[in-house]
Amino acid sequence: MRILLINPPAINFYHRAGLRMSPLGLAYVAAVLKQAGYEVKVIDLNVEKINYRTYPFGRFDLVGISVDTTRYPVSLKIAEKVKKSGVDVVMGGPHDTFFDDEVLSTRKVDYVVRGEGEYIMLDLVESLNNGKSLEQIKGISYLCGNQIRKNPPAPFVQDLDSIPFPARELLPLDRYTNTLKGRFSASMITSRGCPFNCDFCSSSAFSGMKWRTRSIENILKETEYLYYKYGYRAISFLDDNFTLNPKRVTELCEKMIRRGFDLLWYAFSRVDTIVKNERMVQLMRQAGLDQVFVGFESGSQEVLNKLGKQVTVEKAFKAMEILKRHGIRVLGSFIIGALNETREMIKETIKFARKLNPQLSQFSILTPYPGTRLYERVKDKLLTRDWECYWGGRPVMKLNQTSAQEMKDLIIRAYASFYLRPSKFLKVGLPYLYELFWGYKKYRKVPLIKVNGDWVPLGSHV
Repeated sequence: MRILLINPPAINFYHRAGLRMSPLGLAYVAAVLKQAGYEVKVIDLNVEKINYRTYPFGRFDLVGISVDTTRYPVSLKIAEKVKKSGVDVVMGGPHDTFFDDEVLSTRKVDYVVRGEGEYIMLDLVESLNNGKSLEQIKGISYLCGNQIRKNPPAPFVQDLDSIPFPARELLPLDRYTNTLKGRFSASMITSRGCPFNCDFCSSSAFSGMKWRTRSIENILKETEYLYYKYGYRAISFLDDNFTLNPKRVTELCEKMIRRGFDLLWYAFSRVDTIVKNERMVQLMRQAGLDQVFVGFESGSQEVLNKLGKQVTVEKAFKAMEILKRHGIRVLGSFIIGALNETREMIKETIKFARKLNPQLSQFSILTPYPGTRLYERVKDKLLTRDWECYWGGRPVMKLNQTSAQEMKDLIIRAYASFYLRPSKFLKVGLPYLYELFWGYKKYRKVPLIKVNGDWVPLGSHV
């Protein structure tokens, strides 16, 4: 059975900033299918010049499409072309997981994989390949004549070590532009699930509130694979909260240090974890941590409480002090546009960001993504259901205290206020513009890495 997996073109904040990262979710699905003996191809429409309108989908027996909210409209267009080729379509991802009825009602999609999809997809493929009934496959929704059937949810994989490493050999590795201080960075995930269930985030609903982790040895094995086989000297750990268990992080860092990696890395963390675990922060820096993403979110304690962040404004300054003391760059996340947030409260968050002064700041308008508690509360206040607008830079819900036009003005004001200060513009703004408009073209060339003393194209020696 021949299977094609598609990563649709993105419209999110990072894509607009020129950042291209490998689709790990699809690579995991591909790895499981390959391990079972199926022929799998992956195309990434974010970075490959492929016209889906003319692509020969008829060569395959099944096409899978990975979908988040902003990419749902274009995914439907791709699915329509696939169906016209006489091939069945399966979709997976957070948007489809929570809106499976709507997706299947379009009649352009045959199956929806709900939640973490590696083994659900394998079960579906094996049933289709062997002509077996779909009724026993947990975690799928599907069309049966004119009816939509929704099977019970599949249990989460508890032993993450049992999942094979992502099939990176199927990806166009030379096209991805994610770097840390000039080093091309691979992506890795070491845990799944999140116990915090923040109001605006669907991670807990999608991957569960129980935090599941890979073993230290399994993480180090993949790190060595990326380091020695592919030649990467930077890694972006994309866990929702890499530092949830400080003891785990400390042990990992100690073993990374002992191995002597020449490695820079990036990870996500939380204010409260950083404040309580400075020793962990110190070891992370020694092990190569170059940049950390921290969700400061708001300068208003009232807003933080309503977002379910479980942190205080005062601790944010303490966390920044610790990170700066250890020479770790910070990408701070700030959210404006909560339901009852006033213009004055938003201005306070902008001042808060300037005062914290992380190296980089990301400002987003609060967006009610499907699967979040926020969406369920405000779905009758939506200004649009054009899902392409749900990338965090446009107002999509009616607020009680602030108009949509004011929100458009305030998001521009936030970025201008932070980045157009002379000191910040010279240190960050100009280098970023250089990378965005000139460096991106440079990265489009096949990057060279040093392997056994020789410079070779990235991934060519694997």
